[in-house]
Amino acid sequence: MRKHKNWKSDFFMIWAGQAVSLITSAILQMAIIFYLTEKTGSGMILSMASLLGFLPYAVLGPAIGVFVDRYDRKKIMIAADIIIAAAGAVLAIAALYMELPVWMVMVVLFIRSVGTAFHSPALNAVTPLMVPEDQLTKCAGYSQALQSVSYILSPALAALLYSVWELNAIIAIDVLGALIASLTVAIVNIPKLKADQQSIQLNFIQDMKEGFVELKQNKGLFALLLLGTLYTFVYMPINALYPLISMEYFGGSPMHISVTEIAFAAGMLFGGMILGRLGNYRRRVRLITGSFVMMGVSLAVSGLLPPYGFVMFVVCCAFMGLSVPFYSGVQTALFQEKIKPEYLGRVFSLTGSIMSLAMPLGLILSGFFTDRIGVNYWFLFSGIIIIGIAIACPVLKEIKGLDS
Repeated sequence: MRKHKNWKSDFFMIWAGQAVSLITSAILQMAIIFYLTEKTGSGMILSMASLLGFLPYAVLGPAIGVFVDRYDRKKIMIAADIIIAAAGAVLAIAALYMELPVWMVMVVLFIRSVGTAFHSPALNAVTPLMVPEDQLTKCAGYSQALQSVSYILSPALAALLYSVWELNAIIAIDVLGALIASLTVAIVNIPKLKADQQSIQLNFIQDMKEGFVELKQNKGLFALLLLGTLYTFVYMPINALYPLISMEYFGGSPMHISVTEIAFAAGMLFGGMILGRLGNYRRRVRLITGSFVMMGVSLAVSGLLPPYGFVMFVVCCAFMGLSVPFYSGVQTALFQEKIKPEYLGRVFSLTGSIMSLAMPLGLILSGFFTDRIGVNYWFLFSGIIIIGIAIACPVLKEIKGLDS
């Protein structure tokens, strides 16, 4: 199933479409943030918009995984792209006749998030059906590199387009990107699971339980997920704190924020490319441990820098980005390799749901922490915790066994 000779052309055909869709979606997401900031100037509105981005995954993830495993994943991906495109098209048409109300933008953001919550686990579950097992890590590296390119391009392109075009024109570009992505999926031959060809009675509770049991049976992956949840809890607030530490602690401007974001994305791009070249390296636990060490040390150093140390902070941001593919990309490849294909949708949705639930808890805690003690100390605290995770990773025998 995984070894058909045209797998490279099929995989890269799908990812070419995903590249277009990823970049246009990131541009629209930034443009919507500009629009909401300009229209409301409300931090609460921006927080709600951010919450809508991961709430569907957190709440619906396990149930979505059941659909991904029970039905044709190709059709699910196409349907998700079309739903995202349709929601954007409605918003673009409405913008021709009125000034878009905030509630309408929020509804569309929610619908797009639901579509993404179906699309992401379906794509991750499809990959091992197409790609040979020994190439999964390499493909994960290229996927991470693609994602980082979108992070680099989207802020600048969004700012440029928003300054010269109306929002509905930017929405129309994203609609086109979603349609291109669905077309590339449609023309590629994606192997089906036998279960997809049968008449199936859905039992959500039982099916979700089966996905959890399948994950828990692999003690190494389950232990890695628990460490990853703690990692997400302390690290994810860092993304929201870049503006605060750049402007308030280092005394910078919005330009300084952009520099840190670009440095992080450039590091992530380089890391993804290196991982792509190391695709056949089998000591994956070493790669993950090295990622944790690099991230932890970079965060801890950032927290110890004096207010005049912005240049060194930018270097630390680049190393943070460099570390990301060696954790997230390698972990994705491990799940694709060690979980049976018929359970992958449920497992990816379950892990995504757990990670998504850790994000708001970390954001709440970091908000209280930084307001009372200082944003730089959250970077130091996060770095120390992640260094602890790096020490635990190769020590736990369950995780060590993932390389066998």
